[in-house]
Amino acid sequence: MYGLFSEISAVIGGPFNTLSYLYSDNPFLFALFLGLIGAVAPCQLTGNISALTFYGSRTLQNRTDWLDVGSFIAGKVAAFTGLGLFAWLLGQTFQDQVIDYFPAIRKVVGPLIVLGGLVMLGALKLKWVNRLTVRIPQPLRKGKAGSFLMGVTFSIAFCPTMFVLFFLSLIPTVLDTSYGLVLPAVFGVATSLPLLIILGIMEYLHLDRRSLKTGRKVGAIIQRSAGIFLIVIGLLDTVTYWTY
Repeated sequence: MYGLFSEISAVIGGPFNTLSYLYSDNPFLFALFLGLIGAVAPCQLTGNISALTFYGSRTLQNRTDWLDVGSFIAGKVAAFTGLGLFAWLLGQTFQDQVIDYFPAIRKVVGPLIVLGGLVMLGALKLKWVNRLTVRIPQPLRKGKAGSFLMGVTFSIAFCPTMFVLFFLSLIPTVLDTSYGLVLPAVFGVATSLPLLIILGIMEYLHLDRRSLKTGRKVGAIIQRSAGIFLIVIGLLDTVTYWTY
């Protein structure tokens, strides 16, 4: 059974492993590529959907406030850069500690992916996010400060995929590269590229409210499909690493 699940995993992850290998000699492109993969990680995907809903509605009502969007991205860059700086200061000790705990962490990945799928299906509600938002002072929830804090919050809400991409893939490159401290910022910007592209298309096409309503229906279908897919992958992952 382990061999079967390994083959399935190899088929799904093969293209990503190939691209990672191709870009591994160029740290800048490697960080960019990892960020793009991270953009579709469950935690970042839901964060980008929330940001798209928030800024997309503004685009339809008036025009996109790109300064607010920039503040949101700056918050993500600040969060990832701070995490990268922390890991860089700890250096090799950080890598050794992460590697020591990785077998235990790896067993948790599958169940967490299943939980992520249940969240995307709407079967589980992340009420703690709402409680966290309520604690933010009212003046900071709006404008550029609010956008910045939203970017920080979405970035530090790590899921298993982001943990692997950032700490186990990007950070070793950060430690081995002379300009490594720049790479977390590149990673952060890359996680926001889908948001920038969609907002740009919306503004360019001058989409109306009816288009947004249709888009929400399509988005809901895609989100539920992705949730089911994550649950299946999470179950396969759990069976694989808990029975091996």
